[in-house]
Amino acid sequence: MKKNQIDIVTMGCSKNLVDSELLMKQFEENGFHCTHDAERPQGEIAVINTCGFIETAKEESINTILEFINRKKNGQLNKLYVMGCLSQRYKDELEAELPEVDKFYGKFNYKQLLNELGKADVPACNGVRHLTTPRHYAYVKIAEGCDRHCAYCAIPLITGRHHSRPIEDVLEEVRRLVGQGVKEFQIIEQELTYYGVDLDGKHHITELISRMADIKGVEWIRLHYAYPNQFPLDLLDVIAEKPNVCKYLDIAFQHISDHMLNRMRRHVSKQETLYLIAEIRRRVPGIHLRTTLLVGFPGETDEDFEELKDFVTKARFERMGAFSYSEEEGTYSANHYEDDVPEEVKQARLDELMAIQQGISEELEAEKVGKIFKVIIDRKEGEYYVGRTEFCSPEVDPEVLIPSKEMVLRVGNFYDVRITDSDEFDLFGEVVK
Repeated sequence: MKKNQIDIVTMGCSKNLVDSELLMKQFEENGFHCTHDAERPQGEIAVINTCGFIETAKEESINTILEFINRKKNGQLNKLYVMGCLSQRYKDELEAELPEVDKFYGKFNYKQLLNELGKADVPACNGVRHLTTPRHYAYVKIAEGCDRHCAYCAIPLITGRHHSRPIEDVLEEVRRLVGQGVKEFQIIEQELTYYGVDLDGKHHITELISRMADIKGVEWIRLHYAYPNQFPLDLLDVIAEKPNVCKYLDIAFQHISDHMLNRMRRHVSKQETLYLIAEIRRRVPGIHLRTTLLVGFPGETDEDFEELKDFVTKARFERMGAFSYSEEEGTYSANHYEDDVPEEVKQARLDELMAIQQGISEELEAEKVGKIFKVIIDRKEGEYYVGRTEFCSPEVDPEVLIPSKEMVLRVGNFYDVRITDSDEFDLFGEVVK
């Protein structure tokens, strides 16, 4: 057990990761040494930043807390603190069930942990982070909360109303990160396309991304978590015209059946969805769309699912994830619908949908063979350098593997790479000399 060392464990999404990075910087300014997601935590203090989105995420967070409680019982840990979404939502219950945890914090009051440790917030470091990602890319969170109330989603119950950061604050953070050597920026919030509406009633995401793209040193900007309803179409012009805005858009459609979209309270129709997809691809040729779909929602019929399968087959998304419905207490669906799709049916539908997408992904990636792409190198692993094209977000999308024996490449640098082969998960390439 190392004195003055704090081990921080982050569960869930990249938005939580940003919170952990902000806290780590404050700890370090107060004289602590921090590790993040260490394989062998050895600090005298541990902080677990939890996720509470769906049942599996909550279970993973609880299991991690229990692991550290055992460390504490075995004398391997002095203090254990829990923060984040799970404790934001279930603080009272967690305190009653897990008294071994020294203190629980929510998603927004975690900096009070400094006072618990006899330290103080360092104002000069507010907004400054200890990056846990490779130094060439970072996540930039431009807002918190969500004003949408999709029937299945607990996020608004956890994070509250949508709250945008001022444009100048975001741009200043990007400039600061450029100064630290960051080249690639993953722009994140719960609903990216709503950015700015809470400030003056207008969408400001297009202005933000356009101004961000003009900052010297910003090589790539990638957009995550758009929403199809009231999508600001002028954003597509920025993606098409600014060479450093990746032709990539993460936009969750969830379903295509009007029956399901209405029950999910998505405020968008099948026809509007199909029009939007066509317009995105018309305005931004070559764009790669990442989407998420939900199967087994209450009331989903065989006909609804067949419609969804047909949608996936025809839309040919470059990237797609899917999950099965998990009832979350307090949500509209939990209060108004019976969870009537059997678990085995949910799983079968999920497997079938992902099998369709796997075939599509293999075909689309194979079409890249023989073409040359700009690739950023993330790391060296075994006999390969591992990189990504502009169409690939870290950790969730296919990677480009380049044999390391042929030449020395620098992590964080860009190279022109010819794709020589592809498989189910990755691309293989060689640097164009």
